[in-house]
Amino acid sequence: MNSAKAEASSNLRLPMAASTASAGLAWSLVEQRLICWGLSEPARYDARLVLSELVANAVAVTPVTECIIVYCHRDRIGVAIGVADPCSDVPCAPGPVVELKLEDLDLSEENFDVNGGWGLTLVTALSAECGVTPLPSGGKVMWARLRA
Repeated sequence: MNSAKAEASSNLRLPMAASTASAGLAWSLVEQRLICWGLSEPARYDARLVLSELVANAVAVTPVTECIIVYCHRDRIGVAIGVADPCSDVPCAPGPVVELKLEDLDLSEENFDVNGGWGLTLVTALSAECGVTPLPSGGKVMWARLRA
């Protein structure tokens, strides 16, 4: 089998429930593939963070009666991870990557959960490139390419 055929045959497409529990299941399945592809532990760690953020964003905009789809693809450049959801809204582009200091956060109990919104900034910082591809169905795929 030629290498292009081997790469294509090992791609993942995982339809999953629009549930926060899907992030863990998706990671278990994607990690096994990344190990088979020989990715280092640090590269897998970055992939896990990226996948978790993309799944969380997709789940947040997908009704529980619908599915998200997790994709993982390897090519000569690296690994692409994507998550499709049925919502056509494109998230706000993250601002420039900045160094966040503890003093910048409000750690009071009543505002502890207000410190979010850093997910796409993390994805941008960890990936070689990332973006959003609209789907003909009206949904989108948010994706990130990691060098491997």
